[in-house]
Amino acid sequence: MAEAMVSETSMSSVPVLIVGAGPTGLVLALWLTRLGIKVRIIDRTAEPGTTSRALAVSARTLEYYDQIGLAPALVDHGVRVHATNFWVEGEQVAHIPLDRLGEGLTRFPYVLMYPQDAHERMLVSQLESRGVRVERRTELLRFEPRDYGVCATLKHPDGTEETCDAHYLAGCDGAHSTVRHVLGIEFLGGTYSDLFFVADAEGSGPAINGEVHIDLARAEFLAVFPITNHGRVRLVGTAFAGSTEARENLTYDDVRERVAGHLQLKIERVNWFSTYRVHHRVSSHFRSGRVFLLGDAAHVHSPVGGQGMNTGIGDAVNLAWKLAAVLSGSAEERLLDSYEPERLAFARKLVGSTDRVFAAATNRSALAWRFRTRVFPMIGRTVLRSGRARTFLFRTVSQIGVDYRASALSEGKAAGVWGGDRLPWVEFAPGEHNFATLHTLAWQVHVYGAIHNQSAIAAACARLGLAFHEFPWTPAAGHAGITQGALYLLRPDGYVALADAEGNPANLEPYFKRRGLRVG
Repeated sequence: MAEAMVSETSMSSVPVLIVGAGPTGLVLALWLTRLGIKVRIIDRTAEPGTTSRALAVSARTLEYYDQIGLAPALVDHGVRVHATNFWVEGEQVAHIPLDRLGEGLTRFPYVLMYPQDAHERMLVSQLESRGVRVERRTELLRFEPRDYGVCATLKHPDGTEETCDAHYLAGCDGAHSTVRHVLGIEFLGGTYSDLFFVADAEGSGPAINGEVHIDLARAEFLAVFPITNHGRVRLVGTAFAGSTEARENLTYDDVRERVAGHLQLKIERVNWFSTYRVHHRVSSHFRSGRVFLLGDAAHVHSPVGGQGMNTGIGDAVNLAWKLAAVLSGSAEERLLDSYEPERLAFARKLVGSTDRVFAAATNRSALAWRFRTRVFPMIGRTVLRSGRARTFLFRTVSQIGVDYRASALSEGKAAGVWGGDRLPWVEFAPGEHNFATLHTLAWQVHVYGAIHNQSAIAAACARLGLAFHEFPWTPAAGHAGITQGALYLLRPDGYVALADAEGNPANLEPYFKRRGLRVG
């Protein structure tokens, strides 16, 4: 039987072609659009996902969203988690409050739960309001590098093909990435042997109270995460421990007894149930010429700490402002060289740390079980009474502690703040804080407190086209690590590019020249 003829019906061009409309691709499209860059975003699926494992939205993600006006929508519809609880053999053994975990560190000092499916719908809606539509059931077949960028072949729902010329291509197409496959980039790591389940359920019981509950059983992992304040939860646990030959056609009935017994849950309705494997992999490279990998296409890891989706969103923001700068002519293309080292280093560190924690949480040895059930709850209660321990935990889980100190874009140090650090958040009065200026998504200079060379800094900023912001000196600023009179040059994503303890404006222009950057 002869093959059906497929006609190439059209040709098009676009500055950035985004493959994959999950949270990573959608956030990349939103930031680029906000920065004035035209994009196309395609996805092979017919509609946004209706099931998902990702729930936690980190404080750093909310800060990125706040820069483009999206944070209030998530906060209003999400669930703030007030505590985490640990259970052993049907009894609650530890209750760890989370209400004040990040107090004084961010405008969003809490853990927020917001399901990925609802999250994606919100992002799609925001993108459509900016005139960009996700092109559904549209598949990337192949692409080739060209002098001007990338020549991609797309397949539309009716079977016709289109040639799309793009200056840059962003692969946000998940763990089975076509983009990564075409590039031939290795996806290094492995897969855990256990089979896990995830279920969206409704019910009642002491573990359905708007808090997180984790069962520290001998051979099985089980966790309950709130989705709403009205009894809807996400259940995640071990469906089958051990062999990779475990059955994957399980249903909720196969785990019902354990769920009900271990955490005293009365599940009245299961909206959906699925099983999955947990992987831990990182791509050997995040970039090849004008093609980039982001999100699950670049790194996948265990669900410990809810880091996956937030890490992909961090990739998107990091790349977005750099692509926009190059495409708008305000930066040389070498600025893009900083994307891979900044994000790859963090991904490797994250996969390694979540791998260790996940292995400890699911280890079935007698020694590991005794540590989880007897020692760990006691340590958790004791350590988290320390302000330093709470700060360290929050900075890690919320990703506000992610830094780019080793980046070629980072320079200088002023007391505890280095070039490459996220700008410390400082609140001066209720509703008044230094992050309010970041909504411009532009390079800018901050100084705090009285400075002797204010006019010289203002003149240098005016000459370079930089916004100059002066803030009052307060004890809160000092506590956050800010140095009075220092000069902080900020990148569009809120990271410190240059920290100059002397507040010398003469260091600004050389910073930009050395890196081929222009502003204003």
